[in-house]
Amino acid sequence: MSTDTPSASADDAPSRAELQARIEDLEESLAEATDEDDAKKMSIIATKGTLDMAYPPLILASTAAAFGYDVTVFHTFWGLEILHEKRSKNLKLSSVGNPNMPVPNFVGALPGMDRVTTTMMERKIDNNDTATIEELVETSLDMGVEFQACQMTIDLMGYDEDEFYDGVTTGVGAATALQDMADADIQLLV
Repeated sequence: MSTDTPSASADDAPSRAELQARIEDLEESLAEATDEDDAKKMSIIATKGTLDMAYPPLILASTAAAFGYDVTVFHTFWGLEILHEKRSKNLKLSSVGNPNMPVPNFVGALPGMDRVTTTMMERKIDNNDTATIEELVETSLDMGVEFQACQMTIDLMGYDEDEFYDGVTTGVGAATALQDMADADIQLLV
């Protein structure tokens, strides 16, 4: 009893070069998929523009970028002050309502006290060789951090987009920020 099994002819078999090309394509696809899976993403929303509240999103963003995170910082409302090249150099510190101020609220409410507490903080920053807001923004941009400026806030507050640091992304809305947060491994609201 003989069984007739179809046998593949040598002409039908893929060549060694074709097999090697298929293997290379699969390895490349695997590498791309692995790279995408390993990429960590952080999304930060910056809403405040005082001297003490400008530091947290900038320090977190630059540190995360140094650790290989893909970082986006969405700046809205007063957080846009951080991205404004001239205003970011003159951010103030509010002495009223800040529980960590070295002066009681009733003293902090006196005229000129915000300037006094801001000067105190600026001296502390300088004496400790802490990076300035400008240095942190520029370092973060150099490290690939994407700073996004909320378009609605730009329009509402009358910001001139040309006065932001070079490299700031404008024209971004809340829907983009929400999608970015949904895709991120870490989401922070500062």
